[in-house]
Amino acid sequence: MSCQSKIIPFASVAAWRERLRAAGQRLVVTNGCFDILHAGHVTYLAAARALGDALMIGLNSDASVRQLKGSGRPVNSEQDRATVLAALAAVDAICVFEEVDALRFLAEVKPDIYAKGGDYSIDTINQPERRLIESAGGRVVILPGVPGRSTSNVLAKITQT
Repeated sequence: MSCQSKIIPFASVAAWRERLRAAGQRLVVTNGCFDILHAGHVTYLAAARALGDALMIGLNSDASVRQLKGSGRPVNSEQDRATVLAALAAVDAICVFEEVDALRFLAEVKPDIYAKGGDYSIDTINQPERRLIESAGGRVVILPGVPGRSTSNVLAKITQT
């Protein structure tokens, strides 16, 4: 499968999901900015993929990253971020979404498992997202992070040199 074929337009997500469901496959979903890919991301995504049969990433659009992180972000465009993520063996699909939170994306994709990184707890994740997943029969899993590995740390190191 080519990298570009892993990038699913939002309008096609429901049909993509139905094909997985029809095949009896359990879908794991995570989401985020994934602005500068680092070892923490790769470790986390491999652990998320191990929870099910397929892993889809909901990728924040450039506009939503700016709202979340500020005017200097993202460093990499949504197309570049999606392409790099699609090259990872652990990733089966990526869908760019426009909103700041993942609620509409999650409602469309209906994951069996919603994975979040260790910088969150079950109480600090977006609670409407949590309620949506749990009310649909899915479960939320918090995966441990890799200490010292973050995009903010990478950017700080770059600006020091």
